[in-house]
Amino acid sequence: MSTSTGPDDETASRQGRRARIAAFVGTAVEWYDFYIFGTAAAIAFGPVFFPTFDTSSALLASFATFWAGFLARPVGGIVFGHLGDRLGRKNTLVATLLIMGLATFGIGVLPGYSTIGVAAPVLLVLLRALQGFAVGGEWGGAVLLATESGPRERTLRGGMFVQQGSPAGNILATLVMTLAALLPDDDFAAWGWRIPFLLSAVLVVIGLVTRLKLEESREFAQRAATAAPVKLPIAELLAHHWRRVVAAVFASALGIGMAYFVSTFMLAYATANLGVGRQVMLNLLLVNAVLQFVWQPLATRLAERFGAVRFMIGTLTATAVLAVPMFLLVGTGNPALILLGIGLSTIAGAGYYAVLAGFLAQAFPVAVRYTGISFAYQLCSTVIGGTTPLLAQLFLNLGGGHWAGVAVFYVVLIGLTAGGVVTLAALTRRSAATAPVTV
Repeated sequence: MSTSTGPDDETASRQGRRARIAAFVGTAVEWYDFYIFGTAAAIAFGPVFFPTFDTSSALLASFATFWAGFLARPVGGIVFGHLGDRLGRKNTLVATLLIMGLATFGIGVLPGYSTIGVAAPVLLVLLRALQGFAVGGEWGGAVLLATESGPRERTLRGGMFVQQGSPAGNILATLVMTLAALLPDDDFAAWGWRIPFLLSAVLVVIGLVTRLKLEESREFAQRAATAAPVKLPIAELLAHHWRRVVAAVFASALGIGMAYFVSTFMLAYATANLGVGRQVMLNLLLVNAVLQFVWQPLATRLAERFGAVRFMIGTLTATAVLAVPMFLLVGTGNPALILLGIGLSTIAGAGYYAVLAGFLAQAFPVAVRYTGISFAYQLCSTVIGGTTPLLAQLFLNLGGGHWAGVAVFYVVLIGLTAGGVVTLAALTRRSAATAPVTV
């Protein structure tokens, strides 16, 4: 039996490819902005914005500032989800990118404590919150743009393109921060850390040009042509789909926490507690991000073949098993063994992460999908993602610098994630539990 591809299929495939590329570029820019803040919080913000604290307390204060962005993310998810479900995905994503770019540039020119006193950390928190507000609407909209524009059998693959934005942004952020860190310590503390923030203006322009050329997502346009938008998407979501929201929050836990656990907490732990050079650790994280970027497309193909849920549970289990070996290897302080430890953990966890976006995109109906995926994911960001480096550092301090408590915390996070994946698959039945297979 032969099959033929009609004009509608060809149009959908072409539109899907453009949407995936645009979603990837824009999301990479957003995550670049977000990651440079996390890196700067780990190695630069303490003496600049909290010079009156001791080293450990300044680091905790920096991570608390880091969390401020996560507090604003659910608000951004609700606001931009409302706009995206009522007015469309494309224009909403242009707005999120602009807001993120302005906030990041603002951090780059913000005076330190020695210049404007307590106003410096206050303004830092406000600009970080603005970053979080923008990201709250960015991720869900990018996922829907990539998954709703192409053929349904490519949903997991479309979501993977958005997930590629995370390691790509991480690679960009680490490269630029690594170059800045080559400066003498005094110059880096005085002005060198600002360079990555200022360079984000160039990346934002590139992302805007890419997104402005896009069409509206196919599934949203089809629904808009036949039905009026829901008046209040968040009310509709919580009234009829709250169980899916709760399950999606837990299903997203490791996907959000893992990135900041490695790129933020591990960076601080290795440099402050193990004496690993700042430049060495940034290089290792760069290699690790490249590894994630290369692996995720391959992982998605495996998930399409074996089933999304089965694949996600398998990779989560592997991540839990590797938690203690990761800390043992990192604890040696040997760069090669550190890379082996975080690399193995990343391969396992990134397999689940690559599939997560497509998995969540299938969990909510089109009318409230932007609100649903954004609110659930960003609520998880606030409760779990933003607190991950803060809690990990707290457990490390309580353990007198030993990693055992941190490892237990990480394994519990993985267990909560696996429970969320299984529950969401059961609630959505075919939509999320069955992975589309591409022959």
